[in-house]
This record gives sequence, structure tokens and C-alpha cells, in this order.
Amino acid sequence: MAQEVECLFCKIVAGIIPVDIVYRSDEVVAFRDITPKAPTHILVVPTHHAENATELAKIAPNSLIAMFLAAGEIASVEGLAGYRSVFNTGTSAGQTVFHAHLHILGGRSFSWPPG
Repeated sequence: MAQEVECLFCKIVAGIIPVDIVYRSDEVVAFRDITPKAPTHILVVPTHHAENATELAKIAPNSLIAMFLAAGEIASVEGLAGYRSVFNTGTSAGQTVFHAHLHILGGRSFSWPPG
């Protein structure tokens, strides 16, 4: 795993910062968001550091697959009938931690369009 010294999510993946981990594999770590935007709000992060999903697709495309497979498993364990999966890319889209991460949001109804 490539780790960035100052990256919050790299520190979580490495176990330096404790969180409520709900899923872990060689490719991804998933944990409950500390400021949830839905009754179920879980972040799935790759163990490889990449700034966003596009960069991750370039350097570790299998990690993207692993993230979505993990999301499905987590949703099943969490009892979610449906869920929203979201990548925010760039500050104008709301990205605040620049380590690719997939938001799993569930447990309530959502409207379309988002935002």
C-alpha cells in the first residue's frame, strides 16, 4: 500500500486513527462516517492512495471494482433495501479528503436530482 504521510484516510487504513470499521480486505477499508448525512453513511476507501476515483482508475483499477463489491456486501449486512453510492471529486463537488472514497448512503428515501 502506498501511504501518504499526512493523509487522514491513509492513517485510518494503517490503523493509526481508530474508526468504526465495518469491512476490510486487502483492497479496501470501510468505516462509518463521523458526520453522517443519512441513517447509514459508510465510507469505502482503497488501501492504495489516490486523490480521487479517476486517479485510482489509472493506478489501481481493480480497487474500484473492490469498492463497489464491498458496497454491495455492506449494504446487505446493513439491511439496506437500496442505497446511494457517491464519489465526490474536487472541492467544488464537496470533496474534503483527497483520498478516493465511495460514500454509501442508505436508510432513508432520496430524491432526484441530487444536489
